[in-house]
Order: sequence, then C-alpha cells, then structure tokens
Amino acid sequence: MKLTNRDDITEHEKKNLIYLLTISSLYTLGLMMSNIFVNIFLWRQSNDIELLALYNLSIYVTQVLIFIVAGKWVKRFDRVIILRLGIVLISIFFVGLLTLGSDALYYYWLLGAVLGAGYGFYLLAFNVLTFEVTEPHTRDYFNSTMGTLQSIGGMIGPLFAGYIITIFSGYKGYLTIFFLSFILFVLAIITSIFLERRRTSGQYYIQSAIRERKENPNWKALLNAHFLQGIREGVFLFAVALWVFMITDREMVIGIYNFIYATASLCVYQLINQFIKPSKRKNYVLFGTVALYGAVIWVIFANTSFDLYIYGLLIGLAFPLFFAPFMSISYDVIGKARNAKDYRVEYVVFKEIILNSGRVISLILFWLGLQFFDDIEWLQYSLLIFGLGYVLAMTQVRKIDSK
Repeated sequence: MKLTNRDDITEHEKKNLIYLLTISSLYTLGLMMSNIFVNIFLWRQSNDIELLALYNLSIYVTQVLIFIVAGKWVKRFDRVIILRLGIVLISIFFVGLLTLGSDALYYYWLLGAVLGAGYGFYLLAFNVLTFEVTEPHTRDYFNSTMGTLQSIGGMIGPLFAGYIITIFSGYKGYLTIFFLSFILFVLAIITSIFLERRRTSGQYYIQSAIRERKENPNWKALLNAHFLQGIREGVFLFAVALWVFMITDREMVIGIYNFIYATASLCVYQLINQFIKPSKRKNYVLFGTVALYGAVIWVIFANTSFDLYIYGLLIGLAFPLFFAPFMSISYDVIGKARNAKDYRVEYVVFKEIILNSGRVISLILFWLGLQFFDDIEWLQYSLLIFGLGYVLAMTQVRKIDSK
C-alpha cells in the first residue's frame, strides 16, 4: 500500500517518513555504488586478504568506539546533526580515496577508521530516528519500503559501477564512481535539512540498557540475536564480493551479481509489504535464515559466473524474509522495554554496540584463521562457519515473546 493511501498515518508522520527514506536511499545508493569496489580496489593493489580483513576490522572497531564514546551525544544534541556528521565523514572518506588514488593501500587503517566513524555517527542517529519516526503500525511498512528502495539502489549502483570500471583503464573507473558516491552523500546532507529537528531531555544512562538485559528476557534474546547477526556480517560484508571477483576476475560480474540479488530482493520486499503480519514475523525469519544458509553451501562450490548469478538470486529471495521482520521485532522489543520513552537512545546505542562487537569478533577470528590456513581454503571455510550466524540468530528471535 502506498504511503499516500494510508489513513492511519498523519501528514506530519508521512513527511518525516519520506525524508528519512530519501536520506536512506541516497546513502544506500552511494555505498552500493562504491563500497563493494573499495575492497576490490585495495585487493587489486595488494592481493592480500589479510590486509582486507584488517581494513574491515578498523571500520568496525571504530564503529564500536563511536557508539561507546559518542552515544551520549545523540541524547544531548539534535540527532539530525549527528546524522549529518556521519554523512560528512563518509564523504571525507571518499575524498581521501580520490586524493590518495593508488596510494590508498598504505593508509587502509586510517581510511577504515574514518569510514567506521562515519558509519557510527550515521547509524547511531538513523536508528534512533527510525525508532522515533515509526510506530508499531508503520514499522513493517517502513522497513519493507526501505528494503525496496535499498534494493533499487542495489540494482543500479553496482551494475553501473561495474560498467564504469570496465570501460575505463587503470583506476580511472574506480575514482569516477568514488566521486559520484561523494555527490550522493552531499545530496543526503542537503535532504537532512528538511527533516524535523529532534532533541531528547534527561541524562544519558547506558546502564539502564545493560541492566535491562538481566531483567528482560526479550531484550536479552534480541541482543544475542544481534550479536550473532554481527558474527555473520563482519566477514560476509566483504568476503562474498571478494570471492566473486576471485572466481571471475571481472568487476562487471560483481555488478550483474548484485543486480540479480537486488532485483530479487525488490520483488520479495514488495510482497512482504503487502502481506506481512506481526504474528507471522518469526516464520518469515525462520524461512529466510534456512534459505540463506542453503545459498552459502551453493556458493562455496561455485566456479562459474552463472553459479554466482544463481547465488545472487537465492540470497535476494531469502534476505528480505529475514531482515524486514527481524528489524520490526527489534524495534518493538525496544519500544516495550522498561522506560523506553526516556532511554530509547541508550537501548539503540547498546544494541549497535552488541551488533558491531559481533562483527569485530568475526573479523578477528577470520584474521586468525589466515595465519593457519591457505587463503582460498580459509575463505571457503569462513563462509560456512560464519554463515551460521543468521541461523543461530533465528533461534534467539524465536525465544522473544511477541505478545
């Protein structure tokens, strides 16, 4: 159902939902166009998986530090300003890539730290704003619509970027898409000007979210689920694209693979938007996680472009079944937690700390594995091992009492 046809949402709510979805779309398109290829850009210069692992580790370590140190800023200052700061830092990351060019290899840790800080500020503010802008009766719509828009970005961004990289020689194609991503982030900053300014009164008290874990079984199960989500994502967010490139040695294949994935996701998000009900969320999560792990088993035996396209189709069909209902469950658990109105910032901050801690631990374990196994062999093992993260997260989601 279109937002304009929803009579259960006020015009004020619609306006904020549209602005937040627009910012998310610009942010996603900018990342979809370039973020996959940053790892390939560094790989082409180094042929070193260990360097890529450390680059991604620097991103998530910085994110965790931002959540711990700067979480209170989201409560003391306008969240829209924090959101803007995150986008500015991500823009600076791309300016750094443009400036350094082929020398980016030697500053991977610094670039990762800047990008991680940008992610941290953006996600910190965006998650709090999402919680505030949406209500239980609009969350499935918002998450499904956001997923739809992200899928469109996933269709356009990587395919266009792969084409640009293919037609330009050397690193000109990479630098071109990095510049275009920078422009999209500037547009996101401009859009944020129209988003309603939001402040929170009261003291920042992260201990409230920590204590709630001991007293609220739903909150404990949700945090466990987000940690296990992070265990999968820390490795998968860079390893799958690298695996695709190592098999084919063609950026265009990455673009086509992501186009197939995003197209399938778009179709499923549309169906979820029409038919998902709160009472059926756990069933969707179950189907999604089982299908996603089945796809992992498929991809480790892939050796042709066609095999990889099939994998893109499988995860495109399965991922929305997991992600959209899982995020709705997550926000509902926070909304029902003790003193959520006063401590919603603390709950969101602590959730993000747990999620990114999972990503950090998975990357540390991945790096340790590289010290003992052949790179290609360990990459395959890692997809199987860390791919269990969503399956285990699903077992925690099913413990949550949704009444």
